Amino acid sequence: MDLFAQPIFDATIVVEGNDLFKGQGSARQWGERLAAELKTPIEARKLGNGWALFGTVDGVEAIWALHGQRLKRIN
Repeated sequence: MDLFAQPIFDATIVVEGNDLFKGQGSARQWGERLAAELKTPIEARKLGNGWALFGTVDGVEAIWALHGQRLKRIN
């Protein structure tokens, strides 16, 4: 099972219509998993009242949030 199929059961918060991580710790933990999966640096950053994952994929900056308890690219 790849990372994008794994459920995320941590608390979430809705910001501008996107479900984000409620806590920095859980965002960092999933950021580490995403970085290992994509083999690129990923960091957790505050976005509104929640936390999202930021990185660069194929030269394009990407932001990941949650959708249906899964990671989803939101930009």
